[in-house]
Amino acid sequence: MARYIGPKSRIARKFREPIYGPDKYLDRKNYAPGMHGVNKKSKKTSEYGLQLNAKQKAKYTYGILERQFRNIFEKASRKGGVTGTILLQLIESRLDNTVYRLGIAPTRAAARQLVSHRHIVVNGKVVNIPSYQLKVGDIVSVRERSKSLEVITNSLAGRAHNYPWLEWDENLKSGKFMAYPERDQIPENIQEQLIVELYSK
Repeated sequence: MARYIGPKSRIARKFREPIYGPDKYLDRKNYAPGMHGVNKKSKKTSEYGLQLNAKQKAKYTYGILERQFRNIFEKASRKGGVTGTILLQLIESRLDNTVYRLGIAPTRAAARQLVSHRHIVVNGKVVNIPSYQLKVGDIVSVRERSKSLEVITNSLAGRAHNYPWLEWDENLKSGKFMAYPERDQIPENIQEQLIVELYSK
């Protein structure tokens, strides 16, 4: 599956959740998309269907392609511990996701663009790879010449969330990746165990 660039409300309505953030259309039309969405009878989804939906939802939420997602899963499965939790920890430690979590960008898509356009620095060096895997102790900051960008200043002005695994320095416009998050600290409603079951077949 290529990265989704179609109507975001359609995906939110498919999963009945605001995948890409607050969605006025989801609030107004909380039923499946399509001309038969209102009258569509709910039929029991198969076990495989539930597993596939869980994976697709995670991919849409984090904006990750199938090959990347499978690679992350394989990496998680090689580590000791609960595979599903490790999978989410590896995704959360991606540079684009961390830029979003720190409030530097308003969405994950915007975060990917900032990283790709060389506006983000890790430990003093420019990194333009959105999938770059952060390590504990890494410092993520806005490049000096990019601090006045409107998308960044607006996003930081509306910064509302703090996450326990990240430490933000308002003066330096930088954040520290303190630790891999615990499962209960990750707010996304993702059923990672279903993803593990799907890939384990």
